[in-house]
This record gives sequence, structure tokens and C-alpha cells, in this order.
Amino acid sequence: MTASRNMFRLSAALLAGSALSFMTAVPAMAQGKAGFEDPNNWPEYHRTSNAWRFSPLNQITRENVKKLKVAWVHQPGNITHGLQATPIVIDGVMYSISANNNVWAIDAATGKTLWNYAPKLDKIVDQVFYGAASRGVTVGRGKVFLGTLDGRFIALDQKTGKELWSTQLTNPKTQYGALFSAPPQLAGNVLFGGTTGGDQPISGKIYAVNADTGKPAWTFDVIKNDPKSWPGDSGKVGGGSAWMPGTYDAKTDTIYIGTSNAAPDYYNYDRKGDNLYTASLLAIEGKTGKLKWHRQEVPNDSWDYDSAYEALVVQKDGKDVIVHLNKGGFVFVMDKKDGALENVWQFSENVNWVKGIDPKTGALIDPVYPEIDKTKTFCPNLLGARSWNHGAYNPGTGLWYSHAMEVCNEVVAGKDDPDNLKAVSALSLGIESIKLVAPPNSKPHGRLDARDPLTGKVKWSIKYDMPPLSSVLTTAGGLVFTGDLEGKIFGYDADTGKELWSFNSGSGLRGGPVSYSVKGKQYIVFPTGLGSHAPGFLAGAFPQIKDLPGGAALIAFTLE
Repeated sequence: MTASRNMFRLSAALLAGSALSFMTAVPAMAQGKAGFEDPNNWPEYHRTSNAWRFSPLNQITRENVKKLKVAWVHQPGNITHGLQATPIVIDGVMYSISANNNVWAIDAATGKTLWNYAPKLDKIVDQVFYGAASRGVTVGRGKVFLGTLDGRFIALDQKTGKELWSTQLTNPKTQYGALFSAPPQLAGNVLFGGTTGGDQPISGKIYAVNADTGKPAWTFDVIKNDPKSWPGDSGKVGGGSAWMPGTYDAKTDTIYIGTSNAAPDYYNYDRKGDNLYTASLLAIEGKTGKLKWHRQEVPNDSWDYDSAYEALVVQKDGKDVIVHLNKGGFVFVMDKKDGALENVWQFSENVNWVKGIDPKTGALIDPVYPEIDKTKTFCPNLLGARSWNHGAYNPGTGLWYSHAMEVCNEVVAGKDDPDNLKAVSALSLGIESIKLVAPPNSKPHGRLDARDPLTGKVKWSIKYDMPPLSSVLTTAGGLVFTGDLEGKIFGYDADTGKELWSFNSGSGLRGGPVSYSVKGKQYIVFPTGLGSHAPGFLAGAFPQIKDLPGGAALIAFTLE
């Protein structure tokens, strides 16, 4: 069986809008602090640039969360790959995206559609591997921005949904369907984002355009032009991408964005260098695209351990540090200013691809590599110690809430057959076989952990039979919200992990829950509908996933 066939088979007080009411909703000590600004809205992908996914609203509390009731439901009408987006909410209007890049403006108090934009997509999208779904839109400068399945950035009029400009940035036919599955982000008047491609034989890039005109501004090559890093021609097919949204620090004009694995994923025999800048966190100047610093977390990545996830910013000893999880099961804590390493701690219970990582230097300790004609078990699996679904940080508890999965995979490395790399959907995995399996001496499972983000110390943990794939939301009401693969939504006590509320949505959660306020009333919205390739891969270890229903609905809750 070919590698590509293998993969397909795996296939607060009440906010009334006045300054006085805001002061009653958020403690005075929090006024003006990062993470608390613009409390009524969810204006960015992670709500704020520090990637907290924290809402300062506290009308919904531990004491009254049981009184939550459905306020409205919005059905986009297409359930392919479910809803994976994190909605954006600004001044009572919600902006979200469903299958095939359909963009929606919705009345955030009633769920009524205000406008809908359906792009004309190139027919090439029927051939790409990472098709159908998108993880959101970006709103700013009077526009709604999206990245498309056929390799474009598009800007829409925020009030009407009318297309303002469209810029083609990739050639999906020659770049193995490289597309934008995550929303491009704003860095001032620059709009930037990376494509899929870590698992494809391409040379990955991050693209930037002028946000007002769509005119190309700069391009950053994830594959560094360095023969020591990429011997021979290995860099030309080295994969590398930045397929998740970055964050932007306006004060220093700095983009923080993580990158993916190198390709071929498991066959490293032709790329013996460190393979910069794959499996790295990058700090890039927003105006120019110039690299300020980088921290490579998995040199010569040979296990599909992307470092593409969110760059959480918290304080340590009075300075800002970045807390950054990668697929390999470790969290890197580094100085936000220059990437200097502060600590490395182990996130995953089951790690066997290295004996550890030096917390002072970041060096891998005795890594174990895949081999030809030999089955090796690697923990975590190719989806990571956690998939891309984001964690959340609550400044009131000082805890970071993140899902985890304990699943491994058996791998036999193999050189890609050129005949299998001709299709637009072809993946450069470098395998003869791959199979998801249970960890040694335990059943595969998932968790929600509440941890100190600087040390990894666990305050509480909840175990699930199947790994949840929803992002997490936390609020100033002392609550943590998330959902599982079966469609059950949970509200937990942020201090203790005690379950305080639940709701059965009917289909599993993959997107990002958000909270906002309209006319003094706090809402919490959950994108529902199981989707993405992750459930298909996980079915190898959790056969019951195959029987779970699809869906696609935004479900809003508020107090009675």
C-alpha cells in the first residue's frame, strides 16, 4: 500500500456599555492590563494578541452557569468537515466561516444572518488534500479578510460582504494544493499568513500583502537557503509552512508565528541538517518580513512534530515570556524579546522519541529516529501531544488550560516513490507504513489539564476516553468551557475542574468557543460539528469515532 493511500485510510457584573459598568465588571487592578481590553468583543483570533483566549466578562459565574440556556442557533447549511473556526465578534456582529470559504455576518444577539459571501473557487480545490474547512476570518480596517482553499487572500467590505480585492499567492497545481486553512492576520496595514505544506514536497512560505489594496508586500521563506541546513536539493522539497495563525505585537512591530515539520516527514536520510526554519517559532518584523529571531524546537524533525501552535504570552519575574507547545510533547518558555530560553517542560505523559530536552539550551537528549525496514513506536503520534486546538490562560487563576492526547504511532520509514507524488493531493510522508497505537501499558485517551504555564505543574486534570479536539475558553467568571468528540459541551470550575454545566450539541466540537456582550448581556458561542482530518487519523486508535455524526452549527448561550 502506498504512503498516500495509507494516509487516506487513516483518513463579571453586568456590562451595560458605559465606563462605569465596565469598572464593575472587571477588577480595578485589571484596568488597562493586557488581556482585559475591549471586554465586550472578541476582535481577534485569540481575542487578544497574547493568545490567552480569556474573556474579562463575569456576568456568567460559577454560581449561575447552570442557568445557561440556548439563545440562538445558526446553521450554515454545509456540514463538510464541521465548523473549525473561532468566530470574531465586534459591536454586536459575529463574523465566521463555514465549509468552502463561505463567510457569514451574523447578528450576535439573535443569530440572524446579515450577509453571506460565497467565493468562486478554482476547481483545483476538489483535488487538494486539506480541503473544505477554514479556521476563521480576520476583521479590521473596515474589512473582513480570509485565506482561501485555492491559495488567495480576499478582503470583503465589513458592512456588506462585497468583495473588495482578491490576490492569488500560491499556485495549487504546482505547490501540491498549498492553501490557506487558517485566517491571515493583521500586522498594522500588512496582512500575513502561511499555507499548508509541511507534509508536501514544496518549499514553504509566509506571505504578506497590503491589507487595503491586496498588493504583495513581502514573502518569508520558511526553508532557509543554507546548504548546511538543507544539504543538496533537499530544501526544494523540504515542506515547511506556517499553517496556523500568528500573533502580532504592535508595540514592537513583531509577528510571532510557528512553523511546521520538515518533509519527507519520517525519512530524513536526504536532509541531515537542522532543516531551518521548520519546527520553529519565528519573530518577524511586520513591515518588512525580516527575521528578528528564531527558536528551533525540533531540529531535523523526523517525527512530524510541528511547532505551529499558539504563542502564549505571560509574565515571569516582571517580563513577558512566550509559552509555546509543540507536537513533540514539550513546552518551551522563552523571553519574548529575543527568544532566550527560560525553561522546557514535558507536557505529554508518554514521550520516547527523546530522553528529554535540555531546559537551558533546548538541545535534544538522545533522539531516536525512524528507520527503513524497521517498525518503531513513537510517542506522541503524528497529530501531536495535542492537535492544533488551542488552550486558554486565566490571569485570575494563573493557570493554562489545554487539552492533551496520549496516543502513539508505529512507523516504518521509506523513501517516497516519485510516481506517488504526482497528484495535487500527494503527501511526502517518507513512510512504508504508519499505524496509531496505544501508549505502552495504558489505553489511548485524552485530557484537559490545568497547569502553571511556566513550570508545567498540574493543578487539576480531567480524563476523557477520546481526545477532545475543541479549543478552550476561560472567563473572569471563574469558568473553563470546552467540548468533546461526541458533542458534549462542558463548563468547569476554573479553580478545581469541577463540572458545573453541560449540554449535548449533537456533534463533536473542533472550533473555538468565544464570549462577548451585546446590550449588557453576556453570550457564549460554541462552533459545533465534528471535522478535519484529525478524527479520521484518530479512528485508528479509537474505532468508535467512525460512528460519530457530522454537523455544523453555531450555538449561542446566555443566562435565563
